[in-house]
Amino acid sequence: MGHEGPYLQLRPLGGGREWDADPSRLRPLGPAELLSARVAEANARSRTDLGLSDIRSAPHTGPAE
Repeated sequence: MGHEGPYLQLRPLGGGREWDADPSRLRPLGPAELLSARVAEANARSRTDLGLSDIRSAPHTGPAE
């Protein structure tokens, strides 16, 4: 995201509050980590776009009759 003094400012892929990180303690994502993060982001976006973000909390009504 940016830098402030000797620290890098990071933000979660899905948005949220940034935090300061010591550059010496960071490393690039590996291919599997990057893929996992992108899939999680796409899944979250698809649930929101479809209006399914609260699907787990919705009561089950059973089959329509």
